[in-house]
Amino acid sequence: MADEASHNNPGDSAGVKGVDGDSPGAVGWERVTLEKLATASLDEQKRRRRWAIFFRFAFLLYLIWVTVALLGKFDSVGFDEDGKHVAVVELRGIIRSGGEASAENINKTLRSAFKNENVVGVILRVNSPGGSPVQSSIMHNEILRLRSKYPGKPLLAVIEDIGASGAYFVASAAERVYVNPSSIVGSIGVLINGFGFSEALKKIGVERRLLTSGENKGFLDPFSPLNSEHEEYANSLLKALHQQFIAAVRKGRGDRLQLETPGLFSGLLWTGAESIGIGLADTEGSVSSVAREELETEQIRIYSPQENLLDRLEKRLSWGALANSLWRELYDQAAAPWLR
Repeated sequence: MADEASHNNPGDSAGVKGVDGDSPGAVGWERVTLEKLATASLDEQKRRRRWAIFFRFAFLLYLIWVTVALLGKFDSVGFDEDGKHVAVVELRGIIRSGGEASAENINKTLRSAFKNENVVGVILRVNSPGGSPVQSSIMHNEILRLRSKYPGKPLLAVIEDIGASGAYFVASAAERVYVNPSSIVGSIGVLINGFGFSEALKKIGVERRLLTSGENKGFLDPFSPLNSEHEEYANSLLKALHQQFIAAVRKGRGDRLQLETPGLFSGLLWTGAESIGIGLADTEGSVSSVAREELETEQIRIYSPQENLLDRLEKRLSWGALANSLWRELYDQAAAPWLR
């Protein structure tokens, strides 16, 4: 009977165990409930984090958009193109491929200026010691092409601090060249510069091991002694490039050149005042005076090539960009001859 009573009233036993907190059913139910609450709380936290990340990302995109808009407003080609104006294109710094004063950048900007119907004339503002003869030649030829295509829009060059070597190569394609009396003008010549380290390597006990598949592949290697045949060939190369430079200047300046001037094509430099006397420049003038007196407007707009956002920010904020530029300059001087 006792067994039967116990069998018929299992709840009594369960109730007693429940009081002691040892009931498997009660413990399992509470655990499941707590796990569900914890899971729900974690899910809610994850949702909040996802939304927080989303809003932060959206805000970052908004900041980038605003930055791009502002940089584009002040740095894009043809900023504030409304109304008749003079387009000023700046040739500044060393002329080289991939640099600020590359043919790609300058020619792109020149084309944008000429295509704009509100542009009454283009001024090429020059502040450059020169650089690559190839880049200079490409710019020179493009200026001649644009002048022919848009005969109603004069292109005038204004040399400010310096317009030498490749920079003068480019300026000579302009319809007229204006200078300041103190400008530095000329240097109609070509050079290859570099260093020779062969004697220094000997003194510090370093052996140069140069293997080539062609007898002239090590042409002007800075760590090997100068080869007389290579030197002779380099001089012939320079003469050929020099003649191209001279021909371009003669074509651009025409009978304005005083060809009897000693050293005209020897690479010498002249002041702006002297350059007028020998025909390398036409007269004195600045960007503002040329716009006002020759193009009959005081409305001037600076045209500059568009760059992507990362390039602009790097130029403005990064010391790494400066270090990279200096390292590239040292490498060009030491590891490879520089033709300009």
